[in-house]
Amino acid sequence: MSVSLRIGIIGGGGWLGGAIAGSIVDAGRVEPRNLSLSYRSQQPDRFPNSFWTSDNQALADRSDVILLSVRPDDWRTLGVDAGGKLVISVMAGFGLAALSQRHKTGRVVRALPNAAAEVAKSYTPLIGTSEVTENDRAIVRAIFEACGSQDEVARESDIDYLTGLSGSGPAFPALLAAAMMRHAVARGLPAAIARRAVNTVISGAGRLLERRDESPEEVVQTFLDCRGTTAAAIDSMQAAGFDASVAKGLLAAFQKSVSMGEIS
Repeated sequence: MSVSLRIGIIGGGGWLGGAIAGSIVDAGRVEPRNLSLSYRSQQPDRFPNSFWTSDNQALADRSDVILLSVRPDDWRTLGVDAGGKLVISVMAGFGLAALSQRHKTGRVVRALPNAAAEVAKSYTPLIGTSEVTENDRAIVRAIFEACGSQDEVARESDIDYLTGLSGSGPAFPALLAAAMMRHAVARGLPAAIARRAVNTVISGAGRLLERRDESPEEVVQTFLDCRGTTAAAIDSMQAAGFDASVAKGLLAAFQKSVSMGEIS
């Protein structure tokens, strides 16, 4: 991937678009002067050496690669003509066919990074149309490897499922952390200590899984085999329906992704 490539991020003023922009700039994937970003109402203070605009078509016209990072409701009125250029969508729901038709290009990739792109720890599944070239794929891989790690999947339905599993993923440890913290505070622990303890536990668990390269099930089983306090907690959570609750949440996210892509 050449650093002279011109990349435009429609929605670059938002959280995810800005996180992707920061990651590819920090990783040297694009020169700031070749990066264009659009915003809706007020120009952010970030990336002073890049091109900012509220005109999405102007951004597309000056870019070789166009990345769509807008809310689904905003995309429904986004009439940008890509003119055959490579378009990468990081939106949930909308399929390759709809994106290709709307933006007048056969070179379309759906990718689903998550908020951890902000710290270059996102997991990004992706899939492209048959017209996406090997050079296009190399560009897409370079962008999302700067944000963390990536995999190309075989089916669009895999992207829709991973909307919940990995796209929403950072919210789930945060949900667990919030429940743990509420319980700790209710038991009389000062909020500052509870927050530090819980945040360290969650971040440490992620690093442990990454370093040991074991399946999560193996790590859980190791604790169960010790038959100590952790095993008692795991047994109680599973008896309360922990696995079923997670499965229901992932299914709900999948169904929401599919329904978001229905164009009326």
